[in-house]
Parts: sequence; structure tokens; C-alpha cells
Amino acid sequence: MPTEASRSPLILSISWGRMEIEGLAAGKDFTLHPGGGRPWDWSETGTQHSPGIQPGDVEEILAHGATTVVLSRGMQRQLQVDPRTHDLLNERGITVHEAETTEAVKIYNDLAANGVAVAGLFHSTC
Repeated sequence: MPTEASRSPLILSISWGRMEIEGLAAGKDFTLHPGGGRPWDWSETGTQHSPGIQPGDVEEILAHGATTVVLSRGMQRQLQVDPRTHDLLNERGITVHEAETTEAVKIYNDLAANGVAVAGLFHSTC
């Protein structure tokens, strides 16, 4: 079982445009990983709804030891996942869950609560 400092933070609440994360200030979009997380700034990697989540978005969370990744597609599934991101995760042998945001939160929290080294990218609007 991971230590308190290395486990993935739980998502306490999700609503349109707002997420509350254990140990972090409330915000809109988050990148979470074993040991913590931060607001997800799409401009850092050039992420847009299409082509979607970039390989650079997942590099950081993998660096924190994640063996499972949850990718939220947005509340209306408007956020895509770049095929290069799928390729990277497959090459690294990472288990991937991809879902609408509220479902992605349930998947992530269940895995985190059970001690899985889970990471995730969460988009709280469209």
C-alpha cells in the first residue's frame, strides 16, 4: 500500500468548470498523479479539443510512477486524445481508462482509494 505522501489525491467534487482535489486549491482542469497534482494548463503542450490530449500531457504524470492513467474526455466528450498519446501509453505498458469526466472521476477515485498508482488528466467543461 502506498504511503500518504505517494498515493494519488482523491477528487472531492466535480461540477461544470470546477473541481476540488484533496490537498490542492479548487480549479477547472487538473493533472493528478501519485504524490500530488496541479492545475492542467493546456497551453504548456499545445493541447486543444482536437487533436486532443498530447503526449507531453502524460509525460509528467508517468514520471511520478503511474502504472494506470485515466483520461477524461470532458463533460460532453469534446476533448479528444491524440493518437500519438495512445501510442506512447501503449509502448510504456500503461493501463488506460478513457471516459466522460464524471465517469473518469469515479474510475480514478476507485483506483486511488484501492492503492493503485493512478494518474489522470481531468477537463471539467465541454
